[in-house]
Amino acid sequence: MTRLSRAARGLITAIAALLTVTAASATARATPEPKAPKDFVALSTVDPTIIQEMRYFTPHNFVGERIDGYEQPICILTRPAAEALHQAQRKLLSQGYTLKVYDCYRPQRAVDHFVRWAEDLDDEAMKAEFYPNVDKTRLFADGYIAEKSGHSRGSTMDLTIVKLPARQTHPYVPGQPLVPCYAPKDQRFPDNSVDMGTGFDCFDTLAHTLDPRIQGRQRANRLLLKSTLENLGFVNLAEEWWHYTYQPEPYPNTYFNFPVSRKSLTATH
Repeated sequence: MTRLSRAARGLITAIAALLTVTAASATARATPEPKAPKDFVALSTVDPTIIQEMRYFTPHNFVGERIDGYEQPICILTRPAAEALHQAQRKLLSQGYTLKVYDCYRPQRAVDHFVRWAEDLDDEAMKAEFYPNVDKTRLFADGYIAEKSGHSRGSTMDLTIVKLPARQTHPYVPGQPLVPCYAPKDQRFPDNSVDMGTGFDCFDTLAHTLDPRIQGRQRANRLLLKSTLENLGFVNLAEEWWHYTYQPEPYPNTYFNFPVSRKSLTATH
């Protein structure tokens, strides 16, 4: 083989490799996002009166930044869960209250984001508010962070109760002083929720729904949420007063990864 032919062959090989990489990149860009099954809905289409304060679309959460997969601040749920939540809302409205959701369907990519954050022991930017008494090395062992979440199945939500008329809440400003999530209500981050004894996503045993240290009006508020939802088929996670799952779940063993956006619901499946 002559030097020229060897050089030409090398050039052809290089061009072919470049074309292969370019084609692969184009294919990757063209890969569509996964879509929700047809029985997933935006909660607002089932009950527009329920307040939505989607914390993981904002930097006001234990990570301190918007979480992967939250493209819009909307609550998405399976239709049976959304319709049951609508029934709960009707009962609370008659008593002068409204529901407020903090989180609903959560894509697997968001859960993966939580896991990466938990493994980075140097990132404790939001510790003073969300986990002041918990060593970050304990987040997995103590059950605060896991590699799978029931939220990804579409019938679990984090929520609270707000007294009507609902007051406007002040937005979180990154860098502002943080106050422990279990501090008295007038000291911790302002939330128009009734006083539940701790803020949302408080990594502390005081957030356990029936913690005996929570008494009086705080306990009554937790029990109002609990009884209202449980009478309609929801099950509470004992370690989190805000966490409920509608049962039976349509997808008890499936962890979805479509993004939180209206596009995930409106495209053809």
